[in-house]
Parts: sequence; C-alpha cells; structure tokens
Amino acid sequence: MTTAAASPPALVLASTSAYRGELLRRLRLAFEVASPLVDESAIASETPLERAQRLSLAKAEAVSLRFPQTTVIGSDQVAVCRGEVLEKPGGAARCREQLALLSGAAAVFYTAVAVIPGAGGRAAQFVDTTTVYFRTLAEAEIERYVAAEQPFDCAGGFRCEGLGISLFTRILSEDSTALIGLPLISLARSLRQLGYAVP
Repeated sequence: MTTAAASPPALVLASTSAYRGELLRRLRLAFEVASPLVDESAIASETPLERAQRLSLAKAEAVSLRFPQTTVIGSDQVAVCRGEVLEKPGGAARCREQLALLSGAAAVFYTAVAVIPGAGGRAAQFVDTTTVYFRTLAEAEIERYVAAEQPFDCAGGFRCEGLGISLFTRILSEDSTALIGLPLISLARSLRQLGYAVP
C-alpha cells in the first residue's frame, strides 16, 4: 500500500516589500506575508555582504518564532558604490544625489536569503552578487528619470524593472530577479529540496 507524501508546510515571506511579494508570486505557491519587525541598523565593522546575510537570517528567525509550523523566507539586500552603502533615498533630493554617485560607476548588490523549514529546522542560506554598471549620467537625465519614476523606496534610487534599465551599460548577475530583491533561481531550488512543487 502506497502512502501519499505529506504536503510541505505553509509558506511565509518575512517581508512586507511589494517587490519581493510580486517576485515570489511568480513561483505560483500560496504564501502569507509577515512583517519581521527587525532592527536593520548596520553594525560597526561588518561588510555589506555580512549585513545582508545577518539581516536575512534575523528576519526569517523572527517570523519563524511567531509561525513555527511554517517555512519562512527572509531576504535582505545591501548595495554599495564607491565604498558608500546605498540606502533607500526616501525623497527626490537624496535620489538625485545617489544617482550622481552612481554615474559612470559600478554598484554591487548583495541579495541574501534565508529559508527556515519549520520549527527547529536548519536555515538554508544563499547570496546573489549582482554588479550594475552605470553609464555617465547628465544632470538633466537624472532629473528626468527621478521625476518620471520616483524610485524613492529602492536602494540606489532606481528601478531596474522599469525605466531605470536605461541608466545602465550592463548588469552582471546569475539571476536577474536578485536585483529586484529576491533571487528566484536559488530560492526555487531551495523550496524544491523541501518538497514544494516548483513548477
């Protein structure tokens, strides 16, 4: 007699980011969203990569404590250019400043993910490193772009999935979704290993 395989536990995204939610929906898995309520402040002496890894795990762990019978996905992205960490600009003036910094330069985006499979499960962690090369941007181009897209909630002050793509000369990455905030190639592999049907 054959016993049906148990279904994997419910899935929770430890993020209220609309961008991450939209990406995860591409995998066509049912999931819930929960705010991780984690302090995202930097720690002195940690690298951008270390910060992304620490925060992705902290987010997943915080939500896993509240929903112990679920699989929790935590993610964090830290970007750096010319030695400066690029935060979300929050407004037009800071957005223009960040794009002026990025002009003619390369920015590295570390997108870290932690997947915790239920109560007491061991976290799987992975990181995508994406390098974005910006063309030299005229002040008028920066003004037009910021006015058109208003990407104030995006690290670096641009949206690669929108008009921001016109600011680049090239992107080096193993996963085009990582720059938006959630590397789906690695995530799909991790979820398949846990028994989720993807596709």
